[in-house]
Amino acid sequence: MRGEAWLFTGTALFFGAATAVYGWLSDEPAGIAALCVSFVMSALVAAFLWRQHRRGGERPEDRADAEVREAAGRRVFFPARSLYPVLTAAGSALVGLGVVQGLWLCLIGFGVLLPGVLGFAFQNLDHPE
Repeated sequence: MRGEAWLFTGTALFFGAATAVYGWLSDEPAGIAALCVSFVMSALVAAFLWRQHRRGGERPEDRADAEVREAAGRRVFFPARSLYPVLTAAGSALVGLGVVQGLWLCLIGFGVLLPGVLGFAFQNLDHPE
């Protein structure tokens, strides 16, 4: 994960510098907000990848002297088919529409979104890894 972590760290640094320069030279709040959000999102991904790198150690992909056979075998777990992505997408769409149409639709959207997100998080608790 080291290569990916460096990539997103560089992206976060770029957006941080661009936000500072743009904020100094411009008074437009929309551009500053968009650059700030871009910085935060790339910094969160970078932090996650650095954490995964520390937790899992070096992968064969991170070393220049690695052999292809070192990466062989089962490495990750992919869950079975699930309807939770559809439920989460429908809940997100209802929340977005609720912001425009009214609080009642937003509350219904959160009611649909919550089981979708919880299903994503806990659907494979019995998987041994």
